[in-house]
Amino acid sequence: MNLQSGTYYWPTTFPDAPSYPTLKGNVTCDVVIIGGGSSAAQCAYYLADRGLQVTVLEKGTIGSGSTSTNTAIIQYSGEKMFTALAHTFGEAYVGRHLKLLKEAIDEIEAASRHVDIDCEFRRRDTLYSASCHEDVDRLRNEYAFIKRHGIELDFWTQEDIEAKYPFSREAAIYSYNDGELNPYKFTHALFQYAGQQGVAVYEHTEMNGHRYDREQQRMMIYTKTGYEVSARYVIFAAGYENMDIRKEKQASFVSTYTVTTEKVKDFSSWYNRTLLWETARPYIYIRSTADNRIIIGGLDDNTTLPEERDSKLMHKKDKLIEDFNQMFPGIKVEPAFYSTAFYGGIVDGMPIVGKYDEFPNSYFLLAYGDNGTVYSQLLSKIIVQEIVEGDSPDLELYLQDRPLLKRSFI
Repeated sequence: MNLQSGTYYWPTTFPDAPSYPTLKGNVTCDVVIIGGGSSAAQCAYYLADRGLQVTVLEKGTIGSGSTSTNTAIIQYSGEKMFTALAHTFGEAYVGRHLKLLKEAIDEIEAASRHVDIDCEFRRRDTLYSASCHEDVDRLRNEYAFIKRHGIELDFWTQEDIEAKYPFSREAAIYSYNDGELNPYKFTHALFQYAGQQGVAVYEHTEMNGHRYDREQQRMMIYTKTGYEVSARYVIFAAGYENMDIRKEKQASFVSTYTVTTEKVKDFSSWYNRTLLWETARPYIYIRSTADNRIIIGGLDDNTTLPEERDSKLMHKKDKLIEDFNQMFPGIKVEPAFYSTAFYGGIVDGMPIVGKYDEFPNSYFLLAYGDNGTVYSQLLSKIIVQEIVEGDSPDLELYLQDRPLLKRSFI
């Protein structure tokens, strides 16, 4: 899958990132993780100290796929409002999902503090603004839903917004204790930690086949270099390239665009350096970085053709800069890096753990959506819990054959 093109900021922040060997022999283990991005790293992190033999296979280099274009805005709210999700799944179901998302953000922070590499995790508040008058009531209902489930947030009027920012919106939800992260450093940090606990990580080791051995009850993974890995369990955590292994009918893809600016000297007009996004579709989102750059992303396009996606990059780059300048006329920005990538979502708005009959003892981690890093943390923990403990009470919320509207989730 041709995932992305352009120039990438995150790898420049860690030019001396660790490298890993290529697999040069057959392996027998308890768990094999397919992939070397943030989802795979989060799985490896949770498995690292559980007394299991774990092997990671990455076809390229660690963090070189979608992780390099991940804007790593760490939020519990997503593109599909919780009120809309509740119409599909029921309020108790979505309330449990909301609680797990908040816990996942705490887990990301804890992991970033537990490793040796500075992952540039910072807690940030979020301003989620109404792009037009018709969206104000939707935002107000969303605010009431989240508030009802015990989350701290405020509903801001136009006067509140204008008192804090150089732009105006009719209304917004102001939420607390979201976050931002360097996803490239985070991925390398988790793999480094896992490696120190005995997890075997291999780069330039591409899977090109699999077979289930029913007699041994093990999955056999074959590599392009002619070796095999025998494992009791497989976690397919290859991001969007999971679709090349087993397509999920609920997954859908668009093209998205991102600009990272040169360093900015003055953030005084940007209240609390909040994360910024809006109700418009397609929308833009904005965050800052640890070295005082600004990441502006969005303007998603429905094309799934790489050449068409790439042909729009320069225009989208200019439009993202223009939109930012309209919001913050006092902050002068120049593009330093810009890229375009495929961006995956799930039709019903919830991430998926795929368990399919043709892949026994296997889990497909499909953390697709605008909260991919948070979804990955949540799903990784659930998958590892089921592997290690034999059961996870929250797994069935995310299986591909949901919803389970008749069950009460506490």
